[in-house]
Amino acid sequence: MHRFPVAVLTVALVAAAAPLGAQSLLYRSANVGGTWVVAPGLVQFNFVHRFSVAPAPTHFVANAPTFTVATGVTAAVALGAEFATHSYIIGSAAGSLSSNETQVFARWRVRGGPEGSEGFHVALTPAYNLLAKSADGELAADWTRGAVTLEGAARLVGKPLGQSGARAAFGGGVVARVNRYVALSADVGSFVSPLNVLAAWSAALNLAIPGSPHTFSLEVSNALTGTIQGTSIGQRQRLYGFEFTIPLHLKRFAPWFHGSPRPTAAGAAAGPVAAEIQMAAYHFRADTITISPGQLVRWVNADPVEHTVTFDSGEPGSAPLPTNGSYVHRFATAGTYRYHCTPHPFMTGVVVVK
Repeated sequence: MHRFPVAVLTVALVAAAAPLGAQSLLYRSANVGGTWVVAPGLVQFNFVHRFSVAPAPTHFVANAPTFTVATGVTAAVALGAEFATHSYIIGSAAGSLSSNETQVFARWRVRGGPEGSEGFHVALTPAYNLLAKSADGELAADWTRGAVTLEGAARLVGKPLGQSGARAAFGGGVVARVNRYVALSADVGSFVSPLNVLAAWSAALNLAIPGSPHTFSLEVSNALTGTIQGTSIGQRQRLYGFEFTIPLHLKRFAPWFHGSPRPTAAGAAAGPVAAEIQMAAYHFRADTITISPGQLVRWVNADPVEHTVTFDSGEPGSAPLPTNGSYVHRFATAGTYRYHCTPHPFMTGVVVVK
C-alpha cells in the first residue's frame, strides 16, 4: 500500500488555518487538469469525491476520493501529488494488490498568463504513477474568450494499467460561464489504441462561492481517479460526486514564503490620486467608493497571487498585477463602474463617479 503523509498533513493544516485564495473551477472541467499553476507561497488542496451505487438488493455504495496537493515553485512552475484510494489500476498487471493510486507531478506553464486570463495557454506536466510504475506526461492547452474556455490535452502513458507498451491518449473539454459565479462544463478523454477500457467523460455544474476563495462543483462521470491515467479510463458504472478547492497560505506558518516584493505600476494616468484600494486577503478592501469626474483611483495588490481590475462594462482595465503591483485609472465621466478580478470572480467592487 502506498502511504501518503502529505495528504494527512494537509488535512491538518486545513483544520488549523482559514482558507484564502483558490484555484477556480470556473475555468476547467472535471477530468482535464488544465494549465493552472499554483502561486508561490500557496498550497492548493483539492478534494474530489465520487461514488457509485450498486443496484438492488444490495445498494452498495463504492467511494472513490482523490486528494490533490500542489504548491508553486515559481510563477510558472508547480509541484504536486495526487492520491486516490480506489483505482482501476489493480491486480497482477500493476504488480500490486493495492487499490491506492499515487501520482507525483510537476507542471510548467509554457505560455500564457494566470488562470482565467484571456487568450491561449499551454502547460507541460511530467508525472510518475507509483501504482502503475509508469512515467506519464501531459501537454495541455486551453483558450479563454469571454465566457467560454476550450480545453485540450495530449497524454503519453509509459505503462497504462501497469502493462508494458506506451500508449497515447487525448482529451478535450469546454467550460461555459453563465455568470461570474456559475459555469457548466463537460469533457471526454480516451486512449488511442484499445486497452479494453472505455473512454472517460464528465459533466459538471461549477460554482464560485460568493465572498470566499472556494469553488465547488457537482459532477457526474465514469472516471474513478484524477490522475493522467485515471482521467483517460472510463468505467461501465456512472459515478456522482463533487470537488472542493481549498488554498493554504504558507505565510501564515512561515513568513519568509511571502518572497521579495515586486513593485510595479500600470496605467498611463498621472496626477493626484483621489482614492486608493488595496487588494488584500482576496478582497477589494473598499467595496464602493465615490469620486468626482476626472479623478484618479489606484489599486494596489497586497496578496501573494496576481489580481486584475476588470470592468464589467468592457472598459479597458489592468493586466495581471503581481504582489505590490499597482494600477491607476482616470474616470473621466460620471457613472457607476462595476469591476471584478478575472482569476477570482468573487472579488468585486464599485466606483461611483458623480
